[in-house]
Amino acid sequence: MANLQEIVYKVGIRSIQGERDKTIDNLQSDSRRAGPGSLFIAVKGTHVDGHRYIPDVIAAGATAIVCEDLPAQLDPAVTYIQVEDASIAAGIIAHNFYGQPSDHLKLVGVTGTNGKTTIATLLYKLFSCLGHKSGLLSTVENRIGDKVVPATHTTPDPLHLNALLRQMVDAGCTYAFMETSSHAIHQHRIAGLHYAGGLFSNITHDHLDYHKTFEEYIRVKKSFFDSLPSDAFAISNADDKRGAVMLQNTNAKKYFYSFKTLAEFKGRILENNLTGLVMSVNDQEVHFRLIGEFNAYNLLAVYGAAICLGEDKNEILRCLSTLDGAEGRFDYSISPKEKIIGIVDYAHTPDALINVLATIQKLRKGHEKIITVVGAGGDRDKTKRPLMGAAACEYSDKVIFTSDNPRSEDPEQIIRDIEAGLNTAAKRKYLKITDRREAIRTALNLAGPEDIVLIAGKGHEKYQDIKGVKHPFDDKQILLEFFELLDK
Repeated sequence: MANLQEIVYKVGIRSIQGERDKTIDNLQSDSRRAGPGSLFIAVKGTHVDGHRYIPDVIAAGATAIVCEDLPAQLDPAVTYIQVEDASIAAGIIAHNFYGQPSDHLKLVGVTGTNGKTTIATLLYKLFSCLGHKSGLLSTVENRIGDKVVPATHTTPDPLHLNALLRQMVDAGCTYAFMETSSHAIHQHRIAGLHYAGGLFSNITHDHLDYHKTFEEYIRVKKSFFDSLPSDAFAISNADDKRGAVMLQNTNAKKYFYSFKTLAEFKGRILENNLTGLVMSVNDQEVHFRLIGEFNAYNLLAVYGAAICLGEDKNEILRCLSTLDGAEGRFDYSISPKEKIIGIVDYAHTPDALINVLATIQKLRKGHEKIITVVGAGGDRDKTKRPLMGAAACEYSDKVIFTSDNPRSEDPEQIIRDIEAGLNTAAKRKYLKITDRREAIRTALNLAGPEDIVLIAGKGHEKYQDIKGVKHPFDDKQILLEFFELLDK
């Protein structure tokens, strides 16, 4: 419960109609959950305008409404707060309602196209290893200390987000590490939060179904760093061609990490194989369990953030050397008898797919074949589909195009979109098997001893989204089941 006047502090208010001194029991932006004592925030969403449901929530007992447009008829028992932007107001109100939770812990946001989940997860695991109780908000899962809270979005809506941060504070967490997606930034889900720091991994072709242009996608990512306060830190990848641009206008203290140029956090890969990475980090040699150049960048970013948060460099490297990455990120298994290497990875952008396949090529000891199973999500950026197909064929010996999460689209049409990117040489390399389970089985049957099978696109997901229904489907589980059959 909170006082209405207190929870609208710092909100851009245009007018207030009705009593201001009220107790608010709960916040809602979903009209179906509003009831007695609710403050309902009418957000104009991508698909639904919350203003349509104002009469419904008043009938259900809501006592206050936050909206951009006042209704024609005002109920005298209800307080109406007209604001400039309801989505921004939602974040600020939620932050106030839950007692400004981000002011009571050190919140670090991780943004970029690829690597967000691994970086956020490694930070959470690192700070737990260093003896700090921490929280995690990620695509795979949310954590409050050791407690797991299932994740539904990369970044939750502002009401849910602030409720989770409040739970972290109440549980004694002193740090929180959060994936910060471009959708969340653009939709103001992070409005009102106080960040101790921000991290940029890289930016490549993705989410153009939402942002429309690559320039707009870049602008949205950059706006996160533009909004950081002067007491925060901002860390960027100097080897990404837009790494410097991201920090151009930030007020935060700027730092860079790099393998190729001068930077505060400098790395060099000494060894890279299935036993892990041997790296020089600021001239100190360390062995890590993670594999691949892309993970070398993730580790360097995590090291930089931990230094900025005041941790001891030797303790940071000692703990990092013991950690595994996030579920479904270069998650590999080896069949006991045939020694086929199966890798499950979330790579669902052209660049992420190239990174994983380039890493696999470097891990080859001789002439092992690389067989890739890949698709593309439905109702998402269609322009990346032909690029995914071209990348898979260029870096693999054999490719099977299959269904990912088709959602409302026809899986066959999605595969046709992928095929459109293939040149004559690439067309000789691929098969089309729409059934994903059958595609994985076929890939393993095509593989010989010590060949490498990459199953890309879904990673940690435990379902396949078809026509609005989530059917149980786990790439890793299916891979291991087929391994057992192969080895009988």
